[in-house]
Amino acid sequence: MITFALGLHLFAALVWVGGMFFAIMVLRLAAGELQPPVRLPLWGRVFAKFFPWVWMAVILLPLTGYLMIFSVWGGFSGLPLHIHLMHGIGLIMILIYLHLWFAPYKRFKNFLAEGDIPSAGANLNQIRIMVTVNLVIGLISSVIGSTGRYW
Repeated sequence: MITFALGLHLFAALVWVGGMFFAIMVLRLAAGELQPPVRLPLWGRVFAKFFPWVWMAVILLPLTGYLMIFSVWGGFSGLPLHIHLMHGIGLIMILIYLHLWFAPYKRFKNFLAEGDIPSAGANLNQIRIMVTVNLVIGLISSVIGSTGRYW
C-alpha cells in the first residue's frame, strides 16, 4: 500500500512540476512570438487541458502524503526534517494554485471570452508569475524530497 501511495505521490508531483517547467521554459518562450490575439487563446486552451491535471495533483499529493506520514512515521512527531519541509512547501504550492485558479485564471477566462485581450493579457502575466514561483519551490521541494533521507 505504501509503495502504491508513494508511486501516486511521485506521479502527481512529476505531472505538476513537469507541466509547469514545460509551460514556463518551453511553451511561454515559443508562444511569445505570437501576437496577443493568437497567443492568449492558445494559453486558454493549454490551461483548460493542464489545470485538470493540477487539480488531480492537488488532491493526490496531500492524500498520499498524509497516508505515508501516518502509516510510515506514525504521525507528524516522528517525521524527518525533509518531510516537514516538503509538507510545508506543498501546502504553500497548493495555496498559490488555489489563488491562481479562483482569481487571475477566472478573470483571464472571462476577459478572453469577452474578447478583452489587454485585460486577459494582464491576468496571464499574473498567472505566469505565480506559476514561476510554484515551479521554483516545486523544484526545491522535489530535490528536498529526493535527497532528504541522505542528509
